[in-house]
Amino acid sequence: MKQSTTYQANYQNLLQLMQRAQISNFSQLTKISGVSQWQLNRLLVGLLPKMTIENLLRLSKVLKVPIEQLLSEFCKDQSLLDSSGLSQLETQDIDLSDLEKVRQEYQQLQQQLNEQKEILEKDFQKSSLEALESWLLQWPTAAMIAHKNPQLSAVKLLPLVKPIIELLKQWNVETIAVAGEKVPYDPLCHQLLEGSDYVEPGETVIIRYIGYRHGENLLYKAKVSPVKKIPAS
Repeated sequence: MKQSTTYQANYQNLLQLMQRAQISNFSQLTKISGVSQWQLNRLLVGLLPKMTIENLLRLSKVLKVPIEQLLSEFCKDQSLLDSSGLSQLETQDIDLSDLEKVRQEYQQLQQQLNEQKEILEKDFQKSSLEALESWLLQWPTAAMIAHKNPQLSAVKLLPLVKPIIELLKQWNVETIAVAGEKVPYDPLCHQLLEGSDYVEPGETVIIRYIGYRHGENLLYKAKVSPVKKIPAS
């Protein structure tokens, strides 16, 4: 019953303020002020302290009433205002236009950051392409020759991979072990190949496919398989 009485009183107060401001209905108030119907309902049921300062300033401007009048008419409990910090608005000179300026400055900064991000991405792509230039130019031809001549030794193609290796070094990407190397099994950086027998940490395994780290972050675990144990004679 108390909530219903609060709603009716706030409803009548808001209607009077709207009439003075020549606003015919709540839809028009929402459209002009930019305050949603949900926020207006909060005002009506006595939840003004839950509203944002920005929305209260918008209503104050559109209804053409001081902010302190809104606070006094729609929230009778001063303790709620004190706890929410809204009571301080009565002694502060805050203009909605100031908030608009802040928002505009924020949007400009956001746009500048987006533009800067795009520039950095283009610079990154450019430097990466420059590092891969020799590979980009030579690899397609080498691949065509290898396709036409299956007898071509793969060793002759290894120098063409060097630009990629150098680029990975520039990016601080490190390999985990060497293919064919035998190492103690470490489940933190090793992954057993599917179908492999169970291996205890510390047992010897062989690296089948190397893994990679980027700085302190693990990118890919090295894939390993158990070393076959020679049965004792």
